[in-house]
Amino acid sequence: MSTHTVDANQSTFQHEVIEASDTVPVLVDFWAPWCGPCRALGPVLERLAAEYEGRIRVVKVNSDENQQLSMDYGVRSIPAVKAFVDGELTDEFLGALPESTVRAFIERLLPTPAELRRREGRELLEAGDAAAALTLLDMAVTLEPRNDRARVDRAEAHLALGRLDATRGDLAALGPLTNQDPKLAPVIARIRLALAAPQGEDADALARRVASDPDDLDARLKLANVHIAQGRHEAAFEQLLEIIRRDRSFGDDAGRRTMLNVFDVLGSGHELVSRYRRQLASALN
Repeated sequence: MSTHTVDANQSTFQHEVIEASDTVPVLVDFWAPWCGPCRALGPVLERLAAEYEGRIRVVKVNSDENQQLSMDYGVRSIPAVKAFVDGELTDEFLGALPESTVRAFIERLLPTPAELRRREGRELLEAGDAAAALTLLDMAVTLEPRNDRARVDRAEAHLALGRLDATRGDLAALGPLTNQDPKLAPVIARIRLALAAPQGEDADALARRVASDPDDLDARLKLANVHIAQGRHEAAFEQLLEIIRRDRSFGDDAGRRTMLNVFDVLGSGHELVSRYRRQLASALN
């Protein structure tokens, strides 16, 4: 096997396939030693993996030795090839297809020029060079205006550079289902919370305003956002719940929307999220 083809089993599948597919498309070849068509397809996949020189990865899984994996991914006959991109199963085929057909299958998986620019921009953004990242992310969005991953990355770059109106513009241009993407939702929520963070507000002064006038929902919302910015999420949730109880419509449902953003940032497994989801449901009903 080439350096671009590896074996995997139940214990290594997460690393060799799921995590690796965040970088390059991964083709998982479910096979068995007794399978004649598998012996025909295997060399084709290995040869193409070498030819593409790291742009794809082939992972071989012996289905006899890894029956649970085969069951998990619905393998009922072999050879079965499952393609993973960004941690998700995105395509598949059965049988020993001709090399030309397998090549066409691979070509559909490869990132577009826009996606390549996005990934390069993402790396620069994570390295702290938001200005250079923005140049590449602008290119990505120009090439693919509907590439919402590029728009979210660009929103992050704009935010890092203090370009708040541009940040809001990118968020406003996102497709209606993007907020439900499990990988993008926490990032979008974090950006929205950063945009909402009050500048120059003093928590003690806001708390005094709330104490003197419990119906000052503007002060409550600002106080909640100060708490969020400082990592005091429980205190923030208490203020947001009180806003919902007193006036659900305040700030275009700002109390609920802010809570949901924080839930997305903290993640569903966080203890506070579990507890305050129940309290939010009670407040709404």
